[in-house]
Amino acid sequence: MSAHDHSPATSPRMDLSTAAPAVYQAMRALDAAARAGLDHGLTHLVKIRASQLNHCAYCVAMHTGEARAGGETEERIYLLSAWEEATGAFTERERAALALTEAITVLTDGFVPDAVYERAAKHFAEEELAHLIAVIVTINSWNRIAVSTRMVPQLRGK
Repeated sequence: MSAHDHSPATSPRMDLSTAAPAVYQAMRALDAAARAGLDHGLTHLVKIRASQLNHCAYCVAMHTGEARAGGETEERIYLLSAWEEATGAFTERERAALALTEAITVLTDGFVPDAVYERAAKHFAEEELAHLIAVIVTINSWNRIAVSTRMVPQLRGK
């Protein structure tokens, strides 16, 4: 079985909040600090996109629900996985943030290319950009926690 083979998640392996409560609380604090000063709608888009790339069903479900509750449209949520081709659906600022999200999440092809970083830097002041990077790093950490511990999404209507 290769590292990319996916076995169905049948049940959670552990609850990090009880197995390592100090780590869990530190992650929550990092998450809150990272989001400070950034637009909530933008952070939802970033978190959903990173979670899609990381195949984290728990986080995709949670953050799409939060995005909806925050007023995000169904259409934009559906188009997020194809944001580059969804001309007109996302602002240039959002597109720059999504490009940076993909570069940091996937870390391929020159890691975070200068062009991607510079594109984001045109749309975000330095402090905002620092927080955006922190949000991307934090959601990637949450994704890895959720996937490795097999957190099961709470499905609406089930």
